[in-house]
Amino acid sequence: MMPPDDFNPAIGVADTLEPGLRRIVAPNPSPMTYRGTNTYLLGTGGLAVIDPGPEDQTHLEAILSAVGPDQHITHIIVTHTHLDHSPLARPLAERTGAPVLAFGGPHAGRSAVMEELARGESVGGGEGIDTEFVCDIEVTDGTRINGDGWTLEAIHTPGHIGNHLCLAWGDACLTADHVMGWATSLVSPPDGDLTDFMASCARLQARDWRVFYPGHGAPVTEPAARLDWLVDHRMGREASILHHLSQGPATAAALAAAIYTETPPALQGAATRNVLAHLVDLTGKGRAAPVGKLTATATFKAL
Repeated sequence: MMPPDDFNPAIGVADTLEPGLRRIVAPNPSPMTYRGTNTYLLGTGGLAVIDPGPEDQTHLEAILSAVGPDQHITHIIVTHTHLDHSPLARPLAERTGAPVLAFGGPHAGRSAVMEELARGESVGGGEGIDTEFVCDIEVTDGTRINGDGWTLEAIHTPGHIGNHLCLAWGDACLTADHVMGWATSLVSPPDGDLTDFMASCARLQARDWRVFYPGHGAPVTEPAARLDWLVDHRMGREASILHHLSQGPATAAALAAAIYTETPPALQGAATRNVLAHLVDLTGKGRAAPVGKLTATATFKAL
């Protein structure tokens, strides 16, 4: 986690970030969501609502109250199907008549490796998945979503979850939970995939961005530096895991306890899931392997 910042916006208030883009923070603060989920309103006439947020009546009314007399909601776009981002999409659609757009259902976009792990039901996971989510329009990688005076480009960025999208708006990018300024993303197999996460980082690194608008926390005003930090951070974690495995086999939980020494107890479970993601990735690279079946509690050894 990054050092604390001064991001402390009024909850439920539509703050203008730049012309044509506003943000409303949902009332769901937690160790995993920071101040709450960022819901974005894009446009000045026909609006896109990006990540409506958790199923919360107060937040629903805050979104509707932010729609001016000469405005209406034309698109509801969900970046990924976690419970802090997607459940309010359907109630908002019912109130406005706007369609819900997303990459797909809760398990869309999983890699073949993660599909196999999911079938085995041995690695746990599934934290915070909106299992009931259904979209009206499926959006694929590279799709251009055209609205009233605005255009978004969908960039499929699996890693945090298989159906994760980032949304390019000119040289700005709404990065949801793939890139945040206040913390790194949880990657929890089989929905999270570290191999995919790193590839998605590389995709974003290939473009010149002005600013990132994340799913939680403040705008990231130095996108290239933040992406470099995220990649370096993950590579540093990988090096630490391999170092500890060189001293003897260990479980994900034992490795997390040894490596994430400054992580609060409330986040140790998430740290263990991140380590498991690294171990699955290292297994795929042929640099580590489980002793026996690959499970959430398996002991891993270096190769």
